[in-house]
Amino acid sequence: MFKLLLSGMLLFTAALTATAQDTRCYETRIYYTHPGRLEALLTRFRDHTTKIFEKHGMTNVGYWVPLHEENKLIYVLSYPDRAARDASWKAFGSDPEWKKVQSESEVSGKIVAKVESIFMNATDFSPKIKSSKSKKDRVFELRTYTTNAGKLPDLLSRFRDHTLKLFKKHGMTNVAYWTVTGKDDTLIYILAHPSEEDGKKAFDAFRVDPVWVKARDESEKNGKLASIVESVYMKATDFSTIK
Repeated sequence: MFKLLLSGMLLFTAALTATAQDTRCYETRIYYTHPGRLEALLTRFRDHTTKIFEKHGMTNVGYWVPLHEENKLIYVLSYPDRAARDASWKAFGSDPEWKKVQSESEVSGKIVAKVESIFMNATDFSPKIKSSKSKKDRVFELRTYTTNAGKLPDLLSRFRDHTLKLFKKHGMTNVAYWTVTGKDDTLIYILAHPSEEDGKKAFDAFRVDPVWVKARDESEKNGKLASIVESVYMKATDFSTIK
């Protein structure tokens, strides 16, 4: 009887795990402002835009400003699916409240010069992507890996089985991991560190960790996995849901 009960509990747990996969549509949006107009953009988001997003069913995931670049805002939204995303943006664009806010905020000139958009899916090993706030200030690191042809599954396996645990071991906080919709060579993820200096020191220690070296070498017996690695250190805005 006990074995049957235990077996049932394990099956139930497995079912819960299987249904816990995050299937939301994520979108990274990168805004490049005209020179000197970043503060105007942040004010508009703080006072109006984020609330209007929520009004139309969009979830504010996080907002960041790069530490070493000017006139740039990076943020992430989520939606139930791509169709919901398109419907939400259509409604947002025609909302009289938004039109009024946009017009009033641009009396002194246009704010946004260019917008880039990346659609993403959470990996099966990503931590739960949700609002969070540290008691102490921290910086965030946006890392983008472009793999060699056919190597993304191997890279994902290495992160799933080894890398996330080793990041945590070296004091890095795993925030979120995504693949890019329609691309089979890109992994995007965000880490948090106490400071940029701490983040760089943590990576230095990680790179010489014997456990990492062994995992890396074994995963690359048939060739390097990543061809390009990009890193952007960022600070969360005061209105970000992840800080």
